[in-house]
Amino acid sequence: LALEYKLEELKLEGGISRCEGRVMVRFYGEWGSMCDYRWDMKEASVVCRQLGCNNSPGQHKAASFGPGSGKVWLSQVKCTGDEFTLSECKRNLTLFHNCDHTADVGVICAGRYSELIVKLRLAGGSNRCEGRVEVKHHGEWGTVGDFFWDNKAAMVVCRQLGCNTSYEQATSFGAGTGKIWFSGLKCTGNESALWDCEPELNRYRIWNNTADVGVICAEPEELRLVGGTNDCEGRVEVKHRGEWGTVCGNDWDMRDAAVVCRQLGCNTSLIKATTFGGGSGKIWLSHLQCTGKETSLWECKHGMWGLHYCNHGQDVGVICQGGKPSNIYFHVYATVFYQ
Repeated sequence: LALEYKLEELKLEGGISRCEGRVMVRFYGEWGSMCDYRWDMKEASVVCRQLGCNNSPGQHKAASFGPGSGKVWLSQVKCTGDEFTLSECKRNLTLFHNCDHTADVGVICAGRYSELIVKLRLAGGSNRCEGRVEVKHHGEWGTVGDFFWDNKAAMVVCRQLGCNTSYEQATSFGAGTGKIWFSGLKCTGNESALWDCEPELNRYRIWNNTADVGVICAEPEELRLVGGTNDCEGRVEVKHRGEWGTVCGNDWDMRDAAVVCRQLGCNTSLIKATTFGGGSGKIWLSHLQCTGKETSLWECKHGMWGLHYCNHGQDVGVICQGGKPSNIYFHVYATVFYQ
C-alpha cells in the first residue's frame, strides 16, 4: 500500500555533525527511517542539498550508521540528483515493505571519508603488509565486506599503506569483529585511499563477518603438480602466503586444466582433468573460471583466496599427457629441417 503524505521534516542522526548520519524523515508528526532499496549517490546528493550541507562533487557519500527505530517510512526512493528536496523524488511511502531497520540508509555530506576515518590497517597477517582489511571510523575499528572486492581494491590498500605494489592479492584472513564499515567498494586501482573508491554500502549489505576481505602485498604464488609419475601430472597445488594448498573442483573444467599445463611448460596437445586423491593443508582456490588463454592459474576469475565451502575430497588434478616438450627433440628436428 503506497500513500502520498507530505514530508514534514528531514534530518540526519547518529553522526558527529548535522551533515552526516542515518536519514530520518517525519510524517504526521512521527519520525522514521528510510529503506536502502535503490538508494545510491543521487539520493544522498539530494539529502545533502535539502539540508544545506556540502553538496560539491565527491563531497557526499552513501553510508551506514546502523539501525534506527520506529517506522520505516520510505522505500524505493528514486532521484535524478537534481531535485532540491527529497519530496520531489519518486518514492514509495508505505508501511508494507520487506525492509527492517538493518537496511536503514545513511549519508555523509561534509568532507571526504579521510576526515572521518582515522586509520587503515591490515590485521591477522605475519607482517603489516598482509592481513584482514580494517578501517577506523568514528573511533571504532571495523572490517570490509567482499562484494565487488578484487585486486584493484587490493592495489589501493597496498599503495595507501606504503607496501609493495608490484604484486597485490585479494584474499581471506578469516572473520574479524565489530562493524562492517564498507561493502561493495568499486575501485579503479588509481585511488590514493580506499575511501576514495565508489561505495555502495547499503545496496550490498553483509550480515556477518565471514566474508571480511584481506590483502597481501607480496611476491607471486607458485604452482605444482603432486602425486603423479612426472612433473606434468598430479594434484594441482598452489603456494600462497608461503604455504602450499590445493584447488577445489567446483566449476573445474578443461580450460582450467589447460592453463595449468601451459603455466608449467607441459604439453598442452592432450590434457585430462582428473583426480590424484585429497591433499592436505589449505584449500586456496575454488570456483575457477578460466578462458583457457591465461598465463597463470590465478589470472582466472576465482573466489577469494582461502574462502570456500569445499573439502579435500574435491581436490583437482591434471594430466598433461606427453610431459614437457624435449629440448633435444626440438634441436634434432630443427637440424633435420635445415639439412
